[in-house]
This record gives sequence, structure tokens and C-alpha cells, in this order.
Amino acid sequence: MGVINLLKPLRTRIRGGSTQSASPNSGAGPEPGSPPGAAKRERADQLSERVRRILVTTLYAQPSSLAIGALCTVAAASVSAWIAELPELYVAAVILTIIGVARVVAALGLSPDSENTSTAVLELVYEVGAFSYALALGCTAAFTILIGTQTQVEVLMVANALGYGIGVSARNAGRPTIAIGQLALTCLPIALAAFWAGGAGFIVLGITIILLIPAMISIAGNIFTVLRDSIASAETSARLADKMQVLARTDVVTGLANRAGLNHAMVETMMGVDEDSRLALIWVDLDRFKEVNDLLGHPVGDRVLSEVAKRLREVAPEAGTVARFGGDEFIVFCPISDSKDAARLASEIHAEIMRPFRIDGERLEVRASLGVALLPDNGTDADTLMQSADLALYHAKVGGRSQTCFFDSSMTRDLVRRREIEDELRAAIQRDELSIFFQPIVDLETGRIKTFEALVRWFHPEKGELRPDEFIPVAEETGVIVTLGNWITAQAARIAATWPEDVTVAVNLSPLQIRAPGAALGIKNALREAGLDPRRLELEVTESLFIEDNHSTAAFIEELSEMGVRFALDDFGTGYSSLGYINKFPFSKIKVDRSFVSGAQVGKKSDAIIRAVAEMGNTLGMDIVAEGLEEIEQVQAVRDAGCNLGQGYYFSRAVPDYLAAMLLAQEREQDLRAASA
Repeated sequence: MGVINLLKPLRTRIRGGSTQSASPNSGAGPEPGSPPGAAKRERADQLSERVRRILVTTLYAQPSSLAIGALCTVAAASVSAWIAELPELYVAAVILTIIGVARVVAALGLSPDSENTSTAVLELVYEVGAFSYALALGCTAAFTILIGTQTQVEVLMVANALGYGIGVSARNAGRPTIAIGQLALTCLPIALAAFWAGGAGFIVLGITIILLIPAMISIAGNIFTVLRDSIASAETSARLADKMQVLARTDVVTGLANRAGLNHAMVETMMGVDEDSRLALIWVDLDRFKEVNDLLGHPVGDRVLSEVAKRLREVAPEAGTVARFGGDEFIVFCPISDSKDAARLASEIHAEIMRPFRIDGERLEVRASLGVALLPDNGTDADTLMQSADLALYHAKVGGRSQTCFFDSSMTRDLVRRREIEDELRAAIQRDELSIFFQPIVDLETGRIKTFEALVRWFHPEKGELRPDEFIPVAEETGVIVTLGNWITAQAARIAATWPEDVTVAVNLSPLQIRAPGAALGIKNALREAGLDPRRLELEVTESLFIEDNHSTAAFIEELSEMGVRFALDDFGTGYSSLGYINKFPFSKIKVDRSFVSGAQVGKKSDAIIRAVAEMGNTLGMDIVAEGLEEIEQVQAVRDAGCNLGQGYYFSRAVPDYLAAMLLAQEREQDLRAASA
């Protein structure tokens, strides 16, 4: 019973607040310059003190056991006094009652959990009460032997005293000094009285008690050793568990909270806020961070992430949580005063990240996109808030990256619309709802059709015709563009194979399609299945393809160029125009963007640009195509500027394949008439 009562509070102590002082971040530790082994000895001393505190605390566990023990011995003394009619025993019963009550009051009044009560005081108070009670009980039992009272009185008192001494030595084994002291003060007076009284029976009783004392000391010592080792092991396990929990919630590279740590912090924060509190979740995504890893290596990438983490910690509010959500994404979750405060914080974060880095003497610049959601405006729980911030980040990236977007309810509608288009587009490819239209590119000198540009059209059975600018961006964002692009190329090649051999077909390629694994193989398969000469296929790419210096892009162009496939640079002049692209890659055609032909800024400057591009193209042996031609004056202007090819509504809109075949047939018929004439 005593051991069980002792173990119960031990579990509570180990799992409760008393182990908090063992925290590795508590600030305790050896002084700088301490000799070797000092830290280990100090940790051992600290552990011994905590073990002592816990064991002393167990003495005060379950005061009811003290009350029951005192009640039994007081009752025995009172009954003995009544039977023997000895006033001395009444006095002994009163003394035991006073001491017993005082001990119970002390056990109830002193709080072992209070830091204001030292371990030494707790132990001293218990020792005084325990030793006094044990001595009084032992002396009372010895007195009954010495005065030679009735046998039943002697047996009653001696049995109670010995039982109390043995039981309490087990109960208080956590403090061996107290356990042994109580045992000795209870049993030794009885043994001495037995020897004094003489007689075979009393002498054997005395010898038995004398032998009992070391036996109980050994048992109490073993119990103490087990308890002490158990407490030490439990503390070590608790400390390791705390450390493992911290590690499980910490990102290894940056030292920030990881996803698990963020979830824990968010739950705790949101449970502790009131209805008027406002919180901001700022989702940070580093733009094109993959290039850092690919070009400089992962060790440099990790150092960049660590530096970003450091800057985020510096700019984030002290009460906030900064976490690495995964990869190159970070999250700042913190209290704010209002939306302006959130905007200010997001601006500071953006500015900090964009400051150049210095790593191994190299200057690096990192850009980031930010999505911001506010509580309670954009969500009242953690999941909704994160979804809102993620959606805002998505719009920031789609909108051109390197910017900050705050969540708006319209974003949800856009997302639903995009997901709907994505699902329907996948089904449309399977159901052949898509069609290929062809717009002619005409020789400005002869008026003959040189090329047809293949353009995809989607006629939805319920929603009617959907514009390409509605579903092409969705296809690019979701990866459907690879399947769609291969389908367009295959269809265009199949139809072009039925045209005269001097007419080529042009197909627009998305950068994502080109960078996809096996991109060149998809083009080769389309040519082989259609039986189309590779020299009759033109692949149009935009300047955005070359923003990222991707090895796969160069390999794609080189592999297909060797087969005879030709490449055209589309929308020239609207993006990151560079003569380096033209010099590096085998372009056979440049398409001048329509904004220089029919845009609002058409004038002397645009005319000069067209002339410069045309002169360069003619010098390099390239065709120059002017897009967006709608009027005869525009045709004459671009032709005079040096463009040799034109495309636009002036010649024809995009038409189905059978009308494209009719245009070619009419052209050939006119050629025959001219020849016969």
C-alpha cells in the first residue's frame, strides 16, 4: 500500500510542472571556463535535487493515510488505557492525538507544489512530526511491557507499534533517513523494554525486533533505489520526449517551425484569441528558386533559405510564428491591428527578401510572391485561412510573380471557374469537342499562301465557343497543356499532309510543353504518324521561353532542328526582346507583334522598329511576318518597311480545315488560269 501510494504522485510529478525546471532552455548551466566534467556534475546535482524534491513531495501524498494510521494507534492507546486503567496511557493517547492531528494539518497546509516552500523545510517539518510520533508510540508500547500490565494490553500496543514502524518504513522509503528513523524510534524502545523485562519470551521478542530493523532497512533501501532510478529514467525520457517533440516541429535547414510546428502554433494562437482579435497569415513563395539549386547547388540553396528565414524572423512581430511550409515556401502568422498593418508588414517582408544576398562573395537576388489572408475577414479557422492565403498567392504568381495579393472573395469564384474549365477541357479532348482552325500567312509580294497557323477552337455543347484566352492559361497552370499541345500538333500535321508540298503549317508551343519530359518525342510521333516532312512544320515560340536558361529548351530546339523542323520567334518586341536569342537559336522566321501594326501606339517609332527588325531579318536570311493586318494601308506600310509575309483579317480569319483546303484549291486554280492565259 505504501509503495503504491508513493508511485502515484511520482507519475504526476514527472508529467507535471516539476520537470519544467529541467528544460534545456531554462538558462541554467555551468559558468564559462568551467573545468571538464563540471557540466556533467552540475546536471547530476540538478537531477539529484529534483529527485529529492519529488521524493519529499511523496511524503505529503495522501494525508488520509496519515490520519488512518494515527487513528488506529490512538485508538489502541485509548483502549489500552481503559483496560489497564492507567493514567499514563491516557496521557500517551492524548500526546499521540496531538501529534497525529498536527501532522495531518501540516500535510494539508503545506503545498509541495509551491515554489515558495523549499525542499529542506518540507523535509524538516515532516521529520519533526514523524520522529515525534514514532518515539511517542514506541515509548508507549515499551511502557506497557515495563509496568507488566495485562497481556492483552501489551500485545495490543506492541503489535500496533511494530506494525506502524514496518508499514511507515515502506511508505516513506523515498526518504530513507525518515523511514529508518521512524522504524528505529518505534522498535528500539520496545526491544530495550523486552530485554529489561527479561524472560525467554521477551528476550526472543527483543532479538526478533533487533533483527527486524536491518531487514526493513534493506527493504527500504531497495525501494528507495528503485524509486530514485525510476524518477531519473522518467525525467530523462520526458526530456528526450520534449526534445523529440521540438525536433518534430522544427525545420532542419532554417531552424523555423515546420508544417507540424505551424499547425500547432496556429491552433494554440487561435484558441487563445478573443472575438475582437485580428490575425494575418502571409504566405511567401520564392520565385524561380529552383534555378538557384540547379545552377549553384543545393548547399547554396539551403544557405539562401536560411538567410530568408533569418530576415523573416527579424521583420516578423515578436508574438508571431515564422515557419517554412516546405520547399521554398514560408508562412508568417501573427497578430495585427488592422488591414493597413498587414499591408505594411507584407511590404516589409517583400523588401527584406528582395535585398541582395552575399554568399561566398557572390551577389544573389531573390524575388518572392506573397499571398495574404486575414482573420476573421477571410476565414475563422486555420484551414480556411490557409486556403485563402494560398489562393491569394496563386493569383500573385499568375499575375506576374514578385508581387503581393490580398485575398478577395472573387478569387474563389475564379478558382471554381478554372477548375470547372480544367475538368471540362480534359473531357473535351477525349470527346473531340476541340477543333483546329487555320489562318493563312501570305507572301506580301505575290499574295500566295505560304503557311497556315494552326489555332485551337473549343465549341462547348452547352456554353458555346470558349475563347483560347479562357482555357489556354488554365491548361498551362494545370499541366493539361502538354496533352493539348501534342493533340494540336498531331491534328495540324495530319491535315497539313494533304496540302501542296510548298505550304507549311505553324503550331504554337507553350514553354511548359517544351520543358515537359519527352517533348521532342511527341513532335516526332506526330510527324511520323501524319507522314509529314519535318521541313513543312514550323514551331512558334515566344520570348518568355528564354527567360529561364533551361538546358531542356536548347536540347529540344537542337534535336528538332537537326530533323529539319523550323522555328519562329512569335510576338517579337513585346517581351524580353534580345538579339542573343536570335543569335543562339536557329530561327528562320520572326513575327512582329500586332501592337506595332494596328495598336494604339502605331506611328513613327513603331514604323522605325519594324524597319529595323525587317532589315535585320533580311540580312540574316529570315522571313519577317507582320501580324494583325486588317487594312490595305497596313499591308502597304509593312511591305514598304521590309516585311515579306503578312497575317491578319485583311487576308482571312482562321477557318476550318476544309475551308483552308478550298483557299489553297482556289489559289491553284487561279495559278492554272494565269498560266493558260
